[in-house]
Amino acid sequence: MRFINRKSELKLLNDEYNKKNSTFNVIYGKKRTGKTTLIKEFIKDKNSFYFFADTQNEVIQIRRFKSQLADKFNDSFLKNIEINSWEVIFDYLISKLDKNERFIFVIDEFQYLTKSNKNFTSIFQRIFDTKLKDKNIMIILCGSLISMMYSEVLSYNSPLYGRRTSQINLKQISFKYYKEFFNDMSTEKLIELYAVTGGIPKYIEMIDENIDLFENISNEFLDKNKFLYSEPRFLLQENVNEISTYFSILEVIAEGNHKLSNITSRLGLNSSSITQFLKKLIDLDLIEKIVPITEKIPNKSRKSLYFIKDNYLNFWFKYIFPYQSYLEVESKEFVLDKLKSSFNLYVSFVFEEISKEVIMEYFSKNNNLFIVQKIGKYWNKNTEIDLVALGKRDILYGECKWTKKHIGLSVLNDLKLKSKSIITDKSIKNEYFALFSKSGFSDDLIKLSKKDKSILLFNLDSFNF
Repeated sequence: MRFINRKSELKLLNDEYNKKNSTFNVIYGKKRTGKTTLIKEFIKDKNSFYFFADTQNEVIQIRRFKSQLADKFNDSFLKNIEINSWEVIFDYLISKLDKNERFIFVIDEFQYLTKSNKNFTSIFQRIFDTKLKDKNIMIILCGSLISMMYSEVLSYNSPLYGRRTSQINLKQISFKYYKEFFNDMSTEKLIELYAVTGGIPKYIEMIDENIDLFENISNEFLDKNKFLYSEPRFLLQENVNEISTYFSILEVIAEGNHKLSNITSRLGLNSSSITQFLKKLIDLDLIEKIVPITEKIPNKSRKSLYFIKDNYLNFWFKYIFPYQSYLEVESKEFVLDKLKSSFNLYVSFVFEEISKEVIMEYFSKNNNLFIVQKIGKYWNKNTEIDLVALGKRDILYGECKWTKKHIGLSVLNDLKLKSKSIITDKSIKNEYFALFSKSGFSDDLIKLSKKDKSILLFNLDSFNF
C-alpha cells in the first residue's frame, strides 16, 4: 500500500521519539484507516519491536510474542524455552534494552490482549510503572475497536489513565490528498470515486483507475464474492450486538431520513428505543449528530440531524444492502440501473462536504480576509443553506451545485435571500457569498464577482488543491 500524507501524525510520533524520557502513545480509529501502515512507516528505520495481537488465547499470544522477541534478538535459547508469564517475557525484553539507544515497542490491536485476559490492562500498567517508565523507550499501543480502546486505555477508569503522552485518533484521508492514490484523473472523477470509497486507504486501493466508475462498482462492490460487498458486516459484528438493529438504523439514515422523528417513524419504534443505538454508532465514529452552525449551545439543541460519516458505508447502505437479494442471484444490472438513476444526487451531498475543505484551504491561504472558526450547515423550518462559515467578525454563506448547468445570477440571488433567515451577532461586519459549481458559471456572474469581492466562485479547478 502506498503511504499517502499523514504528515502531522508522523511529526507527532517523531517528536515523541526525540524526547529523552519514556513516552506512552496511543493510536486508535476505525479499521482500514491505515493505522498499521502509519506505524510501519514510522518505525521502518528505527530500532523497534512490533507485535500484532489477535483473537487467539493468551497462552498462544505469549508464545508468539516470545518467538518474535527471540527472532528480534537472534536468541535460539529463548526460542526453545517455555514461558507463560507476561512479567517474565517483559523482564527479558528490558534486559536487552540499551539505555543509550532509543527503543520503540509497539502492540497493534491491543484490545485483543484485553479480550484474551480481562486483567491484561492492569498487568501492563504494573509492568510500565515498575519496569518501563524510566527506560529509554517509546511505547505505542494501537487498536481499532474504538469503544474498547477508550475503556481499556483512554478513559478515566482505565488502569492506564494518565500514562499517555500523546494520542492519535486516525481519521480517513481527506479529499485534499485523494488524488495522490491515482496517476492522472479528472477532479470530477475523483469526487465521484471519493463519494464511493471515502478516504479509507484499503478501499481506495481496490479501485482500478483504468476502467469506468460503474464498472469498478460492479466489479468490487456488487459482486457477492468480493471484499467490499460484505465489509460492513465484519466492521460492525466485532463492535456491537444486535447487528440487525444497527443495520436497520444505518439503512434508514442512508435513505435520507436524518431527523430522529423520521428515523423512529421508518423503524416503527419510539425515540427512547433507539437512543442507545445512535449513541453507540456515534462512539464508533460511524455516524455524526449535527446541528445548525448558529446554535449557541449545540449539545442542547433540538434541531439535531444524524448522518453517516463514512462515504463508503453511506454508499453501501444506500445501494447495496437494500438490494442484496438481487445481488445474491447476480442481478447486477437492475441494481446498477437504480444506482445510476440517483447517483448524481448522491454525489451532490459529498460535493457539499468537500466544499468545506475548499473553504478552509482558501481562507488558510488568505487569512487576512477571514479566519474561519466554525463551519457547517444551516437550516430552519423554511430554508436550508449548504455551507456556512463563521469567524469573529465574518460570515460566509455557500451554495453547492453538482449539475451540468452553469450557475447564474439567480442562484446567487437565492442564496442572498436565504442568508437573511440567519440571525447573526451585531459583531458580524463582513458577509461573503461562495458558489461551488461542477460546471462553471455564467459570464454575467463571473463579471459581477470581479467587481464585488464578497462573491467567491469555486469551479472544479478549485478542488484540485
